[in-house]
Parts: sequence; C-alpha cells; structure tokens
Amino acid sequence: MAIKDGMIMEFKHEMANTRKMLERVPFEQASYKPHEKSRAMANEAMHIANVISWIPRIISSPEFDISKPGALPKVELPKNNQELLEMFDKNCAETLKAFESVSDEAMMTPWTFRNGEHVVFTLPRAAAIRNMGLNHHYHHRGQMSVYLRLAGVPVPGMYGPSADEN
Repeated sequence: MAIKDGMIMEFKHEMANTRKMLERVPFEQASYKPHEKSRAMANEAMHIANVISWIPRIISSPEFDISKPGALPKVELPKNNQELLEMFDKNCAETLKAFESVSDEAMMTPWTFRNGEHVVFTLPRAAAIRNMGLNHHYHHRGQMSVYLRLAGVPVPGMYGPSADEN
C-alpha cells in the first residue's frame, strides 16, 4: 500500500467527522468566544475548514515561507453554514486530488516550514502533512467541540456517540 493510500482513507473518515461538527456551528453566535484569547467561533470554524488546504501546498512545493507577502491568502469569513461547508468541501476535494497525484518518493522528500530565515522545521512531506495538515486540523476540531458545548449546541460524536447522542 502506498503512503498516500492510508492517508486518503484516514482523511475521508476524519473529514466526514469534521463535516458533522461544522454543520452545527451556530452562526447566530458567530462572535462567541469561550475565552478572551480564543478566536471567535466563526473564525475557528473557518480555520478548521481551511487548515486542510495546506496539504496540497505541502505536496506541491518544497517549502512554505510564512513571511512572504500573500503567503496566507485572505479568506472571507463565511456568513452561514452553507458558505462554511462549501469552503470545507472545496478544500477536501482539492486535498484528495493532491493526495491522488503524489508518489511515495515525493512523500519522503524534505519539506520546510519557515518564517524568513528562521526554519521552524524540516520534515519528510508525509510527516509535514501529518503535523501541519491532519494533527493541526484535529486539534482545532477538538477545540470546536468545546465551543459548541459551551454555546449550548449538541456536540456530534466523533468516535462513537457523544454525551448528546446517548
């Protein structure tokens, strides 16, 4: 089995879970923050929908320099669940397309994340995808479960039923 094949299976499974979470984001509470240092709920949801768009970038380029102008394109904040889910679905489709095109050899080539001259890390692409694309995504999805709970929205189960689904 190719490296990408396992990642594609995981990606499809986990993105179905993420979609359940994003479907429940209450845009009438878009500015809700569980803490003053937290992002607003709509911003956190947008980040979850967009973080996976980093995977095609990891696959297609040898590095990412966050200091370059336009490195992080401005993305308009979705106004409702439909816009959020359209953004998420588009990013999922683009990520799956990128996964389908990558070889094991390419997955094992070095990829660098930098801020100008400062190298944050260099890892094989497969590890960078795991770190910056998947694990980062799951971390923020977990945060969203807390946002939903504190906002009084039933939390969907991710790995079996949640307390709200029993």
